[in-house]
Amino acid sequence: MNLTGVLAPVPTPFDDRGAIDERKFKAAFARWVKSPLTGFVVLGSNGEAALLDDDESDRAIALAREAVPRGRTFLVGTGRESTDATIRATKRAAALGADGVLVRTPGFFKSQMTNEVFVRHYTAVADASSVPVLLYNFTAVTGVNLQPAAVARIATHANVVGMKESGGDLAQIAEIIASTMNPANAGSHGFRLFAGSGSTFYPSLCAGVAGGILAIANVIPDACVRLFDLVRAGKHDAARDLQNQILPLAKLLGSMYGVAGLKAALKLTGCDVGIPRPPLVPLPDTALAALKDALGSAEKVAV
Repeated sequence: MNLTGVLAPVPTPFDDRGAIDERKFKAAFARWVKSPLTGFVVLGSNGEAALLDDDESDRAIALAREAVPRGRTFLVGTGRESTDATIRATKRAAALGADGVLVRTPGFFKSQMTNEVFVRHYTAVADASSVPVLLYNFTAVTGVNLQPAAVARIATHANVVGMKESGGDLAQIAEIIASTMNPANAGSHGFRLFAGSGSTFYPSLCAGVAGGILAIANVIPDACVRLFDLVRAGKHDAARDLQNQILPLAKLLGSMYGVAGLKAALKLTGCDVGIPRPPLVPLPDTALAALKDALGSAEKVAV
């Protein structure tokens, strides 16, 4: 499993009845797999995983597994609020062909989500999983923060191979990298940190992340991969320029418009993945003009 480069956390298409649209799912993947992306994540936050039941989740995994070529990294989001439910989801994902699982932090009981709780939770999941585990920290959604001190402890587990950090806090990113690169921690088996924000992808790469799991990579995958390659080649002036050019679109697909913005942007590029599942709502028409402008600017550098 390749844990470097750029992966796309793909959206889940729904039809007019609100069911998973298998035709749109297959058509979208037929397009995505032609890109230079390292791999794909299904059932992440952009996949509206929290709005799917277990049967639907399993169907989405099976459809994606059929579409993703072997040799491209295939990760599945399996985070649940309880440890037992997370373990069950992880085992099902492994049985359906996941290369690894991406496990978001539980966050319903926010005040009780201490470092010790997170260490116990992830240790239990990693112990039970037959595939590698990646941590997933998305404070804006869960309301909790997986602290670097906890990450450093969890990273010592031989079956914990990495993490997606969706916040743009570069100090925290740098601290996680520093603590997990310590040979006393993850040095024996490796631990890779992935940026989850397209808006800060370039500075995150400079801080040492192994790559990105980026919503914007669904829309302009070539540009995202090129930014990664430019940094690896030491061409920082070009990389900074590219980051600035994609920044407006990255912001709109991130904290501003989220899933609705991602699905609207894909439709504008000819990749219809439907609209979000309620209670999420489609992007309002009043927001389309800004999205079209940002998309037009980003597409100029996407080739």
